[in-house]
Amino acid sequence: MAQLALVRHGQSEWNARNLFTGWVNEPLTDLGVTEARQAAEKLRGTTWNVIFESDLLRAKQTTEEIRQTLQLTVPIVTSEALRERNYGIYTERNKDEVREELGEDEFEKLHRSWDYPIAGGESLKQVYQRVVPYFESEILPRLKAGENVIISAHGNSLRALSKYLKPLSDQEIETFEIPTGGCILLLFPP
Repeated sequence: MAQLALVRHGQSEWNARNLFTGWVNEPLTDLGVTEARQAAEKLRGTTWNVIFESDLLRAKQTTEEIRQTLQLTVPIVTSEALRERNYGIYTERNKDEVREELGEDEFEKLHRSWDYPIAGGESLKQVYQRVVPYFESEILPRLKAGENVIISAHGNSLRALSKYLKPLSDQEIETFEIPTGGCILLLFPP
């Protein structure tokens, strides 16, 4: 049975500052590096065949920490399809300030709901429409072939993928969270 590991990047500089990061290339903090190494330890004991990663720096740094910690010499496939949600006009804004500006209910819709539109950005539904076709065409065939796969990506791209894989309802996805450095392991039958 093949294994799939969904790994959210470790804490980034903007995570630490409570900013909407989206597609901005922010590095990991020291804590983020530690979280990435801890995620790697959860993956120890499995023979991994390939890593798929987002093209954003924090996911790539997480991949590198996993690779070094586990001494992996596997192919790494980088794709924009695995990027974080584009937060559009909210990118680089402090989440607490946006919460105060919008009110708690509207902020929660913006931050967690399935199809909340963002000017110049993406809803989680749009992230799903980007991530799932990539998963089905590039990653799923490898799992079906018995390969063990790591995906190093972001909170929202992994939430979207989890909605597809588990599956989760539109309401369940609102409360589904993967913390920085979090790791979810799934089994795929041949």
